[in-house]
Amino acid sequence: MLRLSLLLLVLLMPLDGVVATPVTDGPVYTADGQLTFPEHYREWVFLTSGTDMSYDPKPEPAGHTMFNNVFVNPSAYKAFLTTGTWPDKTVLVLENRGGEAAKSINTRGRTQSVEVMGMEVHVKDAKLPGGWGFYGFDNMVSAKLIAKPASCYTCHESHAAVDTTFVQFYPTLVGLAEKKGTLSAAYLKEKGK
Repeated sequence: MLRLSLLLLVLLMPLDGVVATPVTDGPVYTADGQLTFPEHYREWVFLTSGTDMSYDPKPEPAGHTMFNNVFVNPSAYKAFLTTGTWPDKTVLVLENRGGEAAKSINTRGRTQSVEVMGMEVHVKDAKLPGGWGFYGFDNMVSAKLIAKPASCYTCHESHAAVDTTFVQFYPTLVGLAEKKGTLSAAYLKEKGK
């Protein structure tokens, strides 16, 4: 019994004074409140990709092709699968890449560019005004909160399928949200239900 107790004590002791800290995949902020860029977002859960999307009723031709890829932190995804809604500390990353034609052996259609053309992050955090915030990254370091009443807030609040997020564009989640009964009244009205 003494031998087992000593073994447990040794196993529970930190190595070289290192104390284990819990790993989080949620938002991380700088001392002045900026969101730090989630540099490992490409290891997160991929939700969808869209091409040349616009929410403008009369969109002008862009003159180029843009891919929009959406990723979410794994802990938020797991919670969504259970509840049909996003938990606090959800981080959704919108990665924008240009479309390229005639690249390598491709003779038709478009592939995504290596260069990232823009990054936007949508965060659910109870500490933010209204519980959600948008961040546009000009660099891959940190970004300030986009202040309300920017159009991203009003559009998401008016048209999002679940909790100010466009789950209607996430093919693996919209059906789940419908089964869980978490689709927004605004989205159901737009859909004619």
